Amino acid sequence: MDHRRIDELMTRDVVSVRRDTQFKEIARTLADNDVSAVPVLDDAGRPAGIVSEADLLRKAASRSDLSGRTPPPDLTSWERARAEGSTAADVMSAPVVCAHPQWTVVEAARLMAARNVKRLPVVDETDAVLGIVSRADLLRVFLRQDQAIWDEITHDVLMATLNLAPSEVTVEVRDGRVTLRGTLGDSRLIPVLVRLCASVDGVVSVSERLTSRRTDPKRPAARAGTGTGS
Repeated sequence: MDHRRIDELMTRDVVSVRRDTQFKEIARTLADNDVSAVPVLDDAGRPAGIVSEADLLRKAASRSDLSGRTPPPDLTSWERARAEGSTAADVMSAPVVCAHPQWTVVEAARLMAARNVKRLPVVDETDAVLGIVSRADLLRVFLRQDQAIWDEITHDVLMATLNLAPSEVTVEVRDGRVTLRGTLGDSRLIPVLVRLCASVDGVVSVSERLTSRRTDPKRPAARAGTGTGS
């Protein structure tokens, strides 16, 4: 049972600019390709930064507004310098945070959350750009069909990992929400099964109505159900 890899989800045809690309050319590149950001490549073709619509809009926001209807932004000297920039190198966000193609959806999502970024250039061991992955790309795992989720839980989780027969646990998947019913030989398998099901790509939540023929003395006997987010 494996999570989807970044190289399965990333965009391979990467639109990019160079460090010396002029401001208006960056704006035109974003508009012509219907993207909200592009990586900035150095002379060796390695990612030096990211320039996004937000980076470009900083210039507009820093302009004088004679109407007085909105207060001017409170920019640091560094942000003001970026707002006054005219090339990709001037306005880009750097250093760039990158991913590798063999990473899983979980690894990429955690890095995006930790670094508060919306996209990651995907590079090989030489830092050459292979693609780019966005938050929208990662969310595509939740578009998996219920049947595909059911198949993975039944064959990979129940049979291959826990050596359980499908007749022991009834698996129902509806809109990514998994419900488990049945009787297991050992109550200690119940939290393990729930945790493994929750880790399957595309699962939104897991609820269980499971009982056991053998009860772990450390585990409460009554268990009405568990809701677990993926």
